[in-house]
Amino acid sequence: MAGQLREYRGRIKSTKSIQKIFRAMELIATSRIAKARQAVAASSPYARALTRAVSAVATYTDAEHPLLTERENPQRAAVLVVTSDRGMAGAYSSNTLREAERLIVTLRERGVEPVLYVLGRKGVTYFRFRRRDIEASWTGNSESPTYEIADEVGETLVEAFQRGGAEGGVDEIHIVSTRFLSMVTQEPQALRLLPLEVVEGVEAPPSHEVLPLYSFEPDPETVLDALLPRYISARIFNLLLQASASEHAARQRAMKAAGDNADDIIKDFTRLANQARQAEITQEISEIVSGADAMTSAR
Repeated sequence: MAGQLREYRGRIKSTKSIQKIFRAMELIATSRIAKARQAVAASSPYARALTRAVSAVATYTDAEHPLLTERENPQRAAVLVVTSDRGMAGAYSSNTLREAERLIVTLRERGVEPVLYVLGRKGVTYFRFRRRDIEASWTGNSESPTYEIADEVGETLVEAFQRGGAEGGVDEIHIVSTRFLSMVTQEPQALRLLPLEVVEGVEAPPSHEVLPLYSFEPDPETVLDALLPRYISARIFNLLLQASASEHAARQRAMKAAGDNADDIIKDFTRLANQARQAEITQEISEIVSGADAMTSAR
């Protein structure tokens, strides 16, 4: 009985120690969510302004640009997978990886070979464990991404796109990340970045309205050359910020659930310890009574 009681007490102590870690991580994630949401809100106006500018050039001119042209018979497609660097975030990374696997299956059904670009240690570990080739990877920036890392990722992907699939590059660029909707809702998404699909473009006016007249200086091709790299970096940066906010929200929920589970475990072991202590006391009383009866009988 005494050994069993010591075991229960030891488990209660260790669970309380782990619970303190859970609570600390929950508080840290909670404090970082506000800053991450502010970063998403701050980057959105710039991304929308670039989107409108690119949409105007693409919609109201006949300019042809390599980043806008749909390629015939695409052979290879880049898939950028955005995951976390650390664990303890519930199903955040696993949901993103599951969405990436669905996209990979879809690409292969089309006869397009996926080329993996991974951001985050969880994704790198996942694909390397399965012996999948990774073209390029970036780690250490999932919780607080910077524009510099987004620009580096964008340049790498655009350079591979400009080379083309026939020359060892890619013909399409897809991004799999997590979209931040609210504190309780984050959903994985797969977007095609190139050939360019303007997501928030200018809506086409009704047929009876007069189309606006745009004048591009020096010419639409030069404007696109200047706008598109910035547009791609801004889109990637915004997606990384949303993924960061989603990671913090998922970690906050996971740590709260873990802390609550630790409370339940402590209560269960406390009850078992009390039962073991009660059984020990009952046994001691029985031994005392038996000894007293034996002494009385001996007299």
